[in-house]
Amino acid sequence: MSPHNPQTVVLVTGCSSGGIGHALAVAFADKNCHVIATARSLSSMSDLDHDHRFFLQELDVLSGESVFKVVMNCLEQFGHVDIVVNNAGVQCLGPLAELPLSAIQKTFDTNVFGSMRLIQAVVPHMAARKKGKIVNIGSVSALAPGPWSGAYSASKAAIHALTDTLRYELHPFGIDVICIVPGAVKSNIANSAMANYSQMPEWKLYKQYKEAIKNRANMSQGPRAASAEEFAKRTVEEVLKKNPPAWFSMGQYSTIMAILYHLPLFIKDYIIRKMMRV
Repeated sequence: MSPHNPQTVVLVTGCSSGGIGHALAVAFADKNCHVIATARSLSSMSDLDHDHRFFLQELDVLSGESVFKVVMNCLEQFGHVDIVVNNAGVQCLGPLAELPLSAIQKTFDTNVFGSMRLIQAVVPHMAARKKGKIVNIGSVSALAPGPWSGAYSASKAAIHALTDTLRYELHPFGIDVICIVPGAVKSNIANSAMANYSQMPEWKLYKQYKEAIKNRANMSQGPRAASAEEFAKRTVEEVLKKNPPAWFSMGQYSTIMAILYHLPLFIKDYIIRKMMRV
């Protein structure tokens, strides 16, 4: 393939089948982009294997070496990367006072430092071309953090803050930075959250909340959650605009969480305590 291929080249992390990243990869491909779909194992994206629109790469965002290698492979294959979508992420459920610190660290290492590893690897190439787009996937849970998913909400709040700073710092190099903030979107996040949760210790202070903590895993997967395909289609339309928005949010709860964010704390606390029964 010519290194000067004019088609838009998009690198998406966390593209395992059934997730938001997978839906985003397909939506970009449907818009005639070359898509570098990445995940920790190629087998988790096997349905994309024989589709010429996808260049599949094994990527572990926890490893700087893995990130660098994938970026080099992409540049060799296409000559440039136009858009990077930092979607790879993990949920982490449990009360902050009893969560193993190692679990909180892994959440930040994946959700925050994983994104930063890739950003630092691609920015020099984008800056040299004076063009590019960095898309970070945040979460409405960062706007009004409730109980039981504090580590995840904090990691996404960090992503929101880093995205704001990057938007200013990368502007002189012609690089757009976009924060995508999903509300409730159908995906496999609840299953992976429960898989992580099963490795947690028995709660001591929070025994009585065991069911409530487990239920938090499924909060974003209710009948009114947006489909991953619809979310991806709308998101891709926004990202591909000549002047993309700095912030795009959609999905169930996205409006209510934005309202909660702006309310006085005592009102916000009252509503969340009622909702979450704490």
